[in-house]
Amino acid sequence: MHHNEHSPGNQISPAGHVGLVLVGILQVTFALLAAWDLAHRPADEVRGPKPAWAPALLINWIGPASYFLFGIKR
Repeated sequence: MHHNEHSPGNQISPAGHVGLVLVGILQVTFALLAAWDLAHRPADEVRGPKPAWAPALLINWIGPASYFLFGIKR
């Protein structure tokens, strides 16, 4: 495969790549933390059915944030 100097991969600096990797790790960690919490939290402490939250947690930052902000009864 021939790489063009104008390809999108060449426009990000090494520091930018590190930043993207760190953001990706944070996003996956946030989703795993939300999934762990959902799995271990009693159903009566979760708003709505627990199985409905599982696929929502896969939506970037929005799913886990929504679960922690709105899905847990306080």
